[in-house]
Amino acid sequence: MATRKIGLFFGSFNPVHVGHMILANFMATKTEMTEVWMVVSPQNPFKERASLARDHDRLHLVELAIGDTPNLKASNVEFTMPKPSYTIDTLAVLRDKYPDREFALIMGTDNLATLHKWKNHDIILRDYDIHVYNRPGYEPGDLATHGRVTIYDAPLMHLSATYIRKTLKEGLSARYLVPDAVAREIEASGLYAK
Repeated sequence: MATRKIGLFFGSFNPVHVGHMILANFMATKTEMTEVWMVVSPQNPFKERASLARDHDRLHLVELAIGDTPNLKASNVEFTMPKPSYTIDTLAVLRDKYPDREFALIMGTDNLATLHKWKNHDIILRDYDIHVYNRPGYEPGDLATHGRVTIYDAPLMHLSATYIRKTLKEGLSARYLVPDAVAREIEASGLYAK
């Protein structure tokens, strides 16, 4: 049986929006990866925690966004790991837990350009493929030609979770900015309203 190739799409997903879903679907359907796991990060080492919604709320929204899409999955693997979580540590946990799967990273050109600052970035580059989507205004840097790196012109939206949170705080609807099921849950729960 062929090894299942899993793309790991890390993010705060605070909240998950249609731009995230378009990228996840692109990577799951237009590349060699058979699935994309959307890894909800409790705390990115480079981001402030204050503006984050609760971990399980963000995970639930990702699950709602995915719905019954067969090649997408929400992952809470980092929830029980020491904080802040580092990608290399998450990869080690996943490799131990799923030895029959081959994992790859999904990131934007902005992250690729700063990958040299990541913990054990040399091991990541040695052991894992990296699937990169072009982000306007960001140069991929020296790693663009690395043998483990593939760059894609994926469809992108100029949309941010920060913009959506601001919209919700103003009492406005996030309809069309987030998947319908996510919009309904945010409205019903009042998440991000205050």
